[in-house]
Amino acid sequence: MRILVLGGDGYLGWPTALYLSRRGHDVGVVDNFARRQYDHEMGVDSLVPISSMQRRVRTWNEVSGLTVDAFVGDLTDPVFVQDVLRRFEPEAVVHFAEQRSAPYSMIDRQHAVYTQVNNVVGTLNLLYAIADFDPSIHLVKLGTMGEYGTPNIDIEEGFIEVAHKGRTDLLPYPKQPGSFYHLSKVHDSHNIMFACRIWGLRATDLNQGIVYGQETDETAQHPDLATRFDYDGVFGTVLNRFCVQAVVGHPLTVYGSGGQTRGMLDIRDTLACVELAATNPPGVGEYRVFNQFTESFSVQQLAEMVVDAFPGSATIDHVEPPRVEKQDHYYRAAHTKLLDLGLVPHLLQAATLRSMLAVVDRFRDRVDAEAILPTVDWRRTQSTLPTAGTSVVA
Repeated sequence: MRILVLGGDGYLGWPTALYLSRRGHDVGVVDNFARRQYDHEMGVDSLVPISSMQRRVRTWNEVSGLTVDAFVGDLTDPVFVQDVLRRFEPEAVVHFAEQRSAPYSMIDRQHAVYTQVNNVVGTLNLLYAIADFDPSIHLVKLGTMGEYGTPNIDIEEGFIEVAHKGRTDLLPYPKQPGSFYHLSKVHDSHNIMFACRIWGLRATDLNQGIVYGQETDETAQHPDLATRFDYDGVFGTVLNRFCVQAVVGHPLTVYGSGGQTRGMLDIRDTLACVELAATNPPGVGEYRVFNQFTESFSVQQLAEMVVDAFPGSATIDHVEPPRVEKQDHYYRAAHTKLLDLGLVPHLLQAATLRSMLAVVDRFRDRVDAEAILPTVDWRRTQSTLPTAGTSVVA
């Protein structure tokens, strides 16, 4: 297939592009380098050094003997979006190109507004471009399990049958997002579903859990092909943060009681899920949802697993939670549709954690210990307006 990967310079977009290329697809990557700009703004960096997108693409094309095309532009520019579709003529578009950090979206008013404008407007431009250029293009959109929140009932895959006053209907599952970032994903889901209904588009919403891991078969072929490893308090994921804390001798910081439970999946499974979705498209006018995770763990369980896997001495501290969320809750979510398509998951084992710990140890000199602890408080609303001519987001 011809597959265009939006956000192809990012943590997941880059290894996804390489995986699809190696699997025989014609791949193009699109990025505006905003993720790299967030690092400059926050004063942090990926633990694992990453090359420029241009150098990455050049190295992959040389190492693999394959060709990945690169396009630089912003989805909030509708002219660029239409142009890149016309130039590449994709059969499927994999959409990773959004601001993906909940803490970043909760810094203040400016960052909340930026997150929603960037994410929602970019996706709207893409929907219009697909409808105008080629409605048969299959949109594979990265959503999040965070759209659902933590309801006291089982979470279904996108839709739930509701009985009310003697009548039943299959309706979108109720959403209880936990941040302005997660809200932007909910808005995306509604807009995509609406576009499918009125324009006959085809879309798959991948409600993804928390991804762990940094190396894939493709990224391991050359240092220039490495993808990100984020551990800071704004963009770092929980398992990355725990691994870094264990290696540098810092107590593992569990927020509150640690009962917060989330769906998790290995980075290699993310790549496989995207290809399964892309190569098994929905029908015309169909909007479908896959819950993309393989296992569920509480934060406390993850911390204990890292302590057990770490060859040295690691301890756990419980700190005041910066987020407004239930610390202990019911969590049971369906995730069978990708398994039905053939996903063979890599489950979280001690060997996987030891591999992640080894990556951290290799680059331990790059760890900024001050960047690990949370700095964004969900309860804070005060926001200083910028002066004329200044930029909020670098």
